[in-house]
Amino acid sequence: MTMDMDAALAVKERACGSCTLCCYLPDIDELDKPANTFCRHCIAGEGCATYEKRPATCRGFLCAWMSDALLDDAWEPSRCHMMVYRQGKQITVLVDPEHPEAWLREPYRDRLHAWAREARADGGYVVVYAGDALSVIAGD
Repeated sequence: MTMDMDAALAVKERACGSCTLCCYLPDIDELDKPANTFCRHCIAGEGCATYEKRPATCRGFLCAWMSDALLDDAWEPSRCHMMVYRQGKQITVLVDPEHPEAWLREPYRDRLHAWAREARADGGYVVVYAGDALSVIAGD
């Protein structure tokens, strides 16, 4: 799974649209934003009110769906209710707390397990955050 975070590598046909999960799900220290709360600059369903002045953390971030052409539209974050991205050898899955079991449904469950097997071969792993629950997918 190739998930570069360089915004220049975005899949051309894709756009964030009304998805704002990257403004909601992760904790962002630079903005004093805890996980599962909207950033103070986010207009839900629209995007960043300070888009042109957003910090480098936000500027350089792309979720897997935006950066990996191999992920089909089922992985669009507002559709699947989760956001996937790579941090080194770790594949991180942040699940919308309003849909905590989204990652357990197909086609996601099987794909996450396949990624875990691939990551394990390279010393990596898949970690899923769903609300307060943390799961590491073993990839067995």
